[in-house]
Amino acid sequence: MKNDVIFEMMLPDMLRSDLLADRNCIKHGFFTRVGGVSAGLYDSLNCGYGSSDAPENVTENRVRAKFVLGHGTGDLLTCNQIHSAEVISVETPWKQDSAPEVDGMVTTRSGIVLGILTADCAPVLFADPENRVIAAAHAGWKGALGGITDRTIAMMLSSGAEREKIIAAVGPAISQESYEVDAPFRARFAAADPATKTFFIRGKKGGKFQFDLTAYIAARLEQAKITQISTSSRDTYSEEACFFSYRRSVHKGEPDYGRALSMIALAPER
Repeated sequence: MKNDVIFEMMLPDMLRSDLLADRNCIKHGFFTRVGGVSAGLYDSLNCGYGSSDAPENVTENRVRAKFVLGHGTGDLLTCNQIHSAEVISVETPWKQDSAPEVDGMVTTRSGIVLGILTADCAPVLFADPENRVIAAAHAGWKGALGGITDRTIAMMLSSGAEREKIIAAVGPAISQESYEVDAPFRARFAAADPATKTFFIRGKKGGKFQFDLTAYIAARLEQAKITQISTSSRDTYSEEACFFSYRRSVHKGEPDYGRALSMIALAPER
């Protein structure tokens, strides 16, 4: 009993979207950095093989996260994320060393767990529970601007989802207060759509701005006529005890950083 209690205390910390939490056929979670076996810069639930953490630690952390998700028999799939708007339909599992270079995945299969890795970028989990179509997308500024959410929704529709039944949950990401950008960055968005100026406020330094990535993603989802949207207010940059952050690691002069895992899966049909 004592060992069981110790193991339970070390289980990963998982956040959920209220919109998806009451859907019995959907299992999902946005994991913090708490509850893994990694140490140092990667303390403790680092789930990214792309880091310099020991691969066996990453593997164990993924096993623990999937256990908490409650989908122990499914294959956890993550892709090689390249900050693109590329999306694929997932029919069969792949080995990690042959993972595709994409930033969005869609599936209708219950034996597959879709995973997204982030460290300031936003993980976006999608589901049409009625038609049993799920998706996961990695939305950094470049992917969001390039249309990763639009492309993911389009593939969901081609897989049998109905637009009005799609739920989109945007997980923890860097907040506007923590996301300082320069004028050329802001100009990229203005060139695509002048209305995007509403997602920028003046920064504390001259010529700098603060960008609201989460609000921008939510607006893109609304433009795509998705009406069921939840967003997280958690800040991956400032909440160091809870989240990994690429930007924070750069500002601190650290050589590497951990990656948080977000997952979504379809429960088997009864």
